[in-house]
Amino acid sequence: MEKVGFVGLGIMGAAMARNLLGAGHKLVVHNRTRAKAEELAKHGAVVADSPREVAEGSDVIVTMLPGPPEVEGIVAGEGGLLEGAREGSVIIDMSTSSPTLARELHRAAKGRGVGMLDAPVSGGDVGAAEGTLSIMVGGEEDDFERARPLFGAMGTTVVHVGGAGAGQTVKACNQIVVALVIEAVSEALVLGSKAGVAPEKVIEVLSGGLAASKVLEVKGEKFLSHDFAPGGKAEFHRKDLGIALAAGREHGAVLPATAVVDQMFGALMAKGRNDWDHSALITLIEEWSGHSGS
Repeated sequence: MEKVGFVGLGIMGAAMARNLLGAGHKLVVHNRTRAKAEELAKHGAVVADSPREVAEGSDVIVTMLPGPPEVEGIVAGEGGLLEGAREGSVIIDMSTSSPTLARELHRAAKGRGVGMLDAPVSGGDVGAAEGTLSIMVGGEEDDFERARPLFGAMGTTVVHVGGAGAGQTVKACNQIVVALVIEAVSEALVLGSKAGVAPEKVIEVLSGGLAASKVLEVKGEKFLSHDFAPGGKAEFHRKDLGIALAAGREHGAVLPATAVVDQMFGALMAKGRNDWDHSALITLIEEWSGHSGS
């Protein structure tokens, strides 16, 4: 079994790494906050002092980072993965990042004889914990097949969607849909509540008809309880929509509703709700509607 490196042990990354350990993989891990890496050491992981050290001790390296700047720094920066990666190894970036950056890093890795996959995920903290993520993978077929056993420990839907950057493009598409569904559910719940219908009844009916969605299934309780402890942070979703809008400009795709919801996330951040769950978008609709809670 190949030695696996893992860099980035936040809400998602820590759960994904635990699932790899549970599947029997030997892990070398690194995180900017060392305490998070040491938590995994209790489960058998080896803690490395730098991304370079992770790469030096691994055949396949997984990254799960906040966004493009972090991905570029960890992979290609000083003391990064490419400095330590051996020829023939593979780097799998599972962060939500830029398709353009994914293609650039693929070229840089290939120049060193290292494989590179962009493999972002959908499913949130629940999917990460349960090992039921949807994983969309861009890159070369042989690298994908080599990584398939790792993907199988972290997700249940694993699709090779195309060449380098294609995984990040599909993730941008995914994040558009998730954001717009959150916004639509928020409007529906506020309308129903202001009209005197209990929000839980609205969710029950929506969940059983054509409007049913994974967003309702996973986020329904947050809409009702207004406990916005993050599964997916609002600031990260705004970052994702920025990536989608940039891709839209690059390819000439018109994304009007995405632009509006991007601005709504901006308003949420201006109110200091950066690290609230993205379902907190409902609080904007409530405030604009003069409504306290749904």
